[in-house]
Amino acid sequence: MKKSYIFLFAILAVAVGIIYWSVSNAGAFASFAEARKAEGKEFQVAGVLNKDKDMIYDPTVNTDLFTFYMIDKEGNEQKVNYKGSKPQDFEKSEEVVIHGKMDGDVFVAHKILMKCPSKYNDTGSEYKEVSMN
Repeated sequence: MKKSYIFLFAILAVAVGIIYWSVSNAGAFASFAEARKAEGKEFQVAGVLNKDKDMIYDPTVNTDLFTFYMIDKEGNEQKVNYKGSKPQDFEKSEEVVIHGKMDGDVFVAHKILMKCPSKYNDTGSEYKEVSMN
């Protein structure tokens, strides 16, 4: 077999592997219970902000820590530490999707996607992504 064919086959195999990995990791939403079972693994969890509990953001203490409580689609409540500043109008969000992993008793998020009410949209809401990478 020619070296060029071997090279092309290797590139194709790597491309298929990358596509498979990205599709399997970008998949469905998990619950906090699933995230607890696989601590350290990245998940995306959808739910709503628990507005009955305090949201803590004090930029004089730590500009990159925002703490809040969220209830997932299964009704599980979880404390969430977001590594970033508090997103504008966060408390107005209808739905929240967080990306991150469990670390002990806390879900540590590095990305937040908020579904916020919008008067400019026929569906009545729009998503806003917040990320600290």
